[in-house]
Amino acid sequence: MADLFDKTKIKEMTLQNRLVRSATWEGMCDNDGRPTEKLINCYRDLAKGGVGLIMTGYTFVRPEGKQLPGKMGIHTDEFADEMISMTKAVHDSGGKICIQLVHAGGQTDSRNAGRQPFAPSAVQTEQFPEMPRELSKDDITEIVTAFGDAARRAKSYDFDAVQLHGAHGYLINQFLSPHLNKRTDEYGGSIENRCRFLLEVYRTVREAVGNDYPVMIKLTGTDFLDGGLSNEEAVFAAKKLSDEGVDAIEVSGGTPASGEQSPARTKINRPEKEAYHLELAKNIKKAVDCPVMVVGGFRSFEIADRIINEDAMDYISMSRPFIREHDLANRWKRGDTAPAKCISCNSCFLPGIKEGGIYCVVEKKLKEKKQESS
Repeated sequence: MADLFDKTKIKEMTLQNRLVRSATWEGMCDNDGRPTEKLINCYRDLAKGGVGLIMTGYTFVRPEGKQLPGKMGIHTDEFADEMISMTKAVHDSGGKICIQLVHAGGQTDSRNAGRQPFAPSAVQTEQFPEMPRELSKDDITEIVTAFGDAARRAKSYDFDAVQLHGAHGYLINQFLSPHLNKRTDEYGGSIENRCRFLLEVYRTVREAVGNDYPVMIKLTGTDFLDGGLSNEEAVFAAKKLSDEGVDAIEVSGGTPASGEQSPARTKINRPEKEAYHLELAKNIKKAVDCPVMVVGGFRSFEIADRIINEDAMDYISMSRPFIREHDLANRWKRGDTAPAKCISCNSCFLPGIKEGGIYCVVEKKLKEKKQESS
């Protein structure tokens, strides 16, 4: 019988448990994407807290693929010292760290991208802050190459794995989505054509890092949008990746335009509201041979443990609970299996914009009140 605290392996990467810290924008990098000591300390704390695998915040592979301030970049060799310090801090604390690679595509603006954003098609949509420019085939080739270069750097900096961001409305997902991809060439139309960019990125990354190095993906199970990527199409893409040798698929869903079905839903205050991407993940799990991770509102140990046991998911991914409790994994392992303290208010992300780094606003206020009363 599987257990949440089983030791597992993905390729030669050994993980101490089945808990994954899902990628989270922290807002803790310099304007050019250089990691700061604050970010390194954040990952060190997560590793000390016992989570099996840390996914970094989404990391842009080219400057125009940057979406938010404080976002990490791996588009240059100039950040090597900071990156190596980051992986060493995690490894010295007993953890494993995977870097998530992304291009925001049309889901950014000129201020952050430094130019008019790119997208598969020049379409005006609520997902895009402004009208993007359609990618030429040369542009596509350059971006695919950038993903490979980023993966090569990541391996040389001692990251334990790389994860492609193919979810939440970013560039890979934009190519997959018929709502956003209106191309009439070999990159548009059928789901097979719409998978072309994804598979070109995957193959280039695989070639850059070799067959023994873990390459994973965060994949949208559906866009939850009329005319967007369906679950059936996501299963098709997942099967293609599995056949190509991808090492794990983390299943998420939704985009910023998906309303109440956006990726980071609020008011997860009852067990029945948890695991809101599970059915999407189960459909993908049936079609693939690789391990499957599922993210989406996990707060309860019992639910996470049950899904590992009864639903045969391989890993449970969480983001916001680890912002409030870096040591949540160790707490559960010690036998204190009370639910995560996160109340799903999403207030943790506001300090990332205003103060140069996310943190749990609720926890900070509680600590301040406790200090005042003592």
